[in-house]
Amino acid sequence: MLDILLQAVATNSSTTIASAQPGKPLWLIAAEVIVAFVIILAAGTFFTRLVRGIALRAGASKGVASSVTQWMGVIILLALAGAVTTLTGLSSELTALTVSGIAGLAVSLALQSTISNVIAGVLLIHDGFLRLGDDIQFGGPGGIRGEIVKLSLRTTWIRTSDGAISIIGNGNLSSGPITNYSAKARLGKKLEV
Repeated sequence: MLDILLQAVATNSSTTIASAQPGKPLWLIAAEVIVAFVIILAAGTFFTRLVRGIALRAGASKGVASSVTQWMGVIILLALAGAVTTLTGLSSELTALTVSGIAGLAVSLALQSTISNVIAGVLLIHDGFLRLGDDIQFGGPGGIRGEIVKLSLRTTWIRTSDGAISIIGNGNLSSGPITNYSAKARLGKKLEV
C-alpha cells in the first residue's frame, strides 16, 4: 500500500502542475505562452493604432485618442491574463466568481477618484449652482477666483484674472467652499421656493 502511495506522489510530482493537459512538458507550455504573448501584443498594437487613427480622423481630440489607447492597453492586458491562465491550466483552478470578484475590486479601486469626480460633476450640474461664464471663488478668501470656462462631468476649468487656467476635480470643488458672485439672481429664485 505504501509503495502505491509513493508511486502516485512521484507520478504527480513528475507531471507539470501548471499544465492544462496532463503529461504536457513545461517547455511546451512556456513556448505556447510566449507565442500567445507575441500574437496578442502584435494584434493589440495593430488594433490600438487603427482605432486611434480612426478616432483622430473622425475629429476626436488628442485626449480622447490617448484615452482610447489606454483602454485598449487594458483590453490587451486582460487578453494576456486570459491566455496565460488558459494555457497554464490555472483557469480550471479559478472560478468565474473569483475572477470577476478580483476584477471588480481592481476596477473599483482604480476608478475610485474618477467615479467620485463624475458623481460630483453630475450633482453640481444638476443643482444649477455653477454654469459657464460664472464668476466664482473656490477655497475661501485666499483661493482661486475666476470665470468658469469649461464645466464637464469630471473637472471644472476656471480662468483667473491673469489668464491662467486652473483645473479642479469636481469632487474637490463640491467639497470645498465655493462663492458664486454672478449667480445671485438665479440662485435667489431657488431659495424663494
